[in-house]
Amino acid sequence: MVSDRLKQVILKVLGLPEMELREEMLASEVPGWDSLSHVTVLAAVEKEFGVRFSGLEVMRLKNIGDLQKLVTKKAAG
Repeated sequence: MVSDRLKQVILKVLGLPEMELREEMLASEVPGWDSLSHVTVLAAVEKEFGVRFSGLEVMRLKNIGDLQKLVTKKAAG
């Protein structure tokens, strides 16, 4: 499940109204989430959750669910 906190960060960065974000969704399926905004979204997620992603971790992300799992893992320490 995509947490409300992660969802709100993504929607805020992309300037989107309330919408459903599902784990299996790809970034390309979210309006405005393109290669340029990708870095901004990830930076905002890092700041919100107090975590840092490596380049390899970012490259392995396939969908929003993977991002949620990575955030949960990193935030847990």
